[in-house]
Amino acid sequence: MFSTIADRLVVCLALLTILSQVTSAEPTKYARYRIGDKVAYGIVEGERVHELEGKFAQWKPTGKTHELYEVELLVPTEPRQVLAMAGNYNSHISEGVRTIKLTTTSEVIYDPQTGQFETVTNTEEMKKIPGIVPHKFRKPQVFFKSPSSLTAHDTEIVIPKNSSGDIHFEAEMVLVIGRRAKDVPLESALDYVLGVTCGNDVTERTWQKEDIQWWRAKASDTFGPCGPFIVSGIDYDNLRLRLRLNGMVKQDEPTSRMIHSVPQIVSILSHHITLLPGDLIFTGTPQVTSEIKTGDDVEVELEGVGVLRNRVIREAE
Repeated sequence: MFSTIADRLVVCLALLTILSQVTSAEPTKYARYRIGDKVAYGIVEGERVHELEGKFAQWKPTGKTHELYEVELLVPTEPRQVLAMAGNYNSHISEGVRTIKLTTTSEVIYDPQTGQFETVTNTEEMKKIPGIVPHKFRKPQVFFKSPSSLTAHDTEIVIPKNSSGDIHFEAEMVLVIGRRAKDVPLESALDYVLGVTCGNDVTERTWQKEDIQWWRAKASDTFGPCGPFIVSGIDYDNLRLRLRLNGMVKQDEPTSRMIHSVPQIVSILSHHITLLPGDLIFTGTPQVTSEIKTGDDVEVELEGVGVLRNRVIREAE
């Protein structure tokens, strides 16, 4: 009799192990939201949100649920750091064959026989060729965005009143760090990623060209739309990323074409910067970007995650 019970226990334990593995392999969708005066995290299943409590990414269920339409979705985390990748898609940095003038020098030569002056100009040039990653982008090029630039799903992108108006969209996948990461080996880098969300690295192109740093070009208030959900348990390096401007597709490329993969980004950054739970990393934009204007509707869609939607307005004078 004991042997039979023991055998049954072994079978039950094996089944529980299998179920645990299956469950852990399933994608999980998280939301940060407000309902009444309370801000909480929850797991989204269908049209319901199951409330969580506890330390970030170490939550436990409270047993309370809400209808999704009842809650206000917020920026998915409250990060202490927001980092962003520059030039992480070859389609963005090498769209077509382009020649960029690097330096131009002029030399004035005097001819004593004729008494004339002649000016000789030399220009050094660099060509960007499709399929070839320029040397400086072969290692991650990273910049900071301000946490105050973040804005949630279904909020507004505000064009500053002192802007030239040359504001561009940049659809991006955003990594959400789940636990403290320092000097992380490449092979374990994914263990430090809670999940991914949708992002839009809004950029004021005139300021980007004129300023030494991109502090206002990419980090002005509302220049970091992010959300609506965090999703874990999917293949972050093989998701379709799309941007629609007023319903028309403007960007469409898989994250598999990033120059630096998710593990590479996390590992390399962690060797220079300690990444903290809730920190966000914008992973770069593909293809060509273009201007957004007052009244435009901008949608960033990331496969398996959802759609981030924002409307463009201009700051009142």
